[in-house]
Amino acid sequence: MQKFYKVFLVVFIVFIAINLYALDWNSEILSEDNLKFVFSIAAAALGVILLLVLNTWSKIGVKK
Repeated sequence: MQKFYKVFLVVFIVFIAINLYALDWNSEILSEDNLKFVFSIAAAALGVILLLVLNTWSKIGVKK
């Protein structure tokens, strides 16, 4: 994995961790107060998935 991908992987994981910490676990997960954190977690998770796909695609054309 290239350093570029590793940096964004760390950033996305930090975003997910911060938003999980900020959730109000006493109310519903899709309540109005938690919804912005849930969307942010979903966006960061989508970023991690896209990052892994891009990393895999970059390895396909490389010959050893």
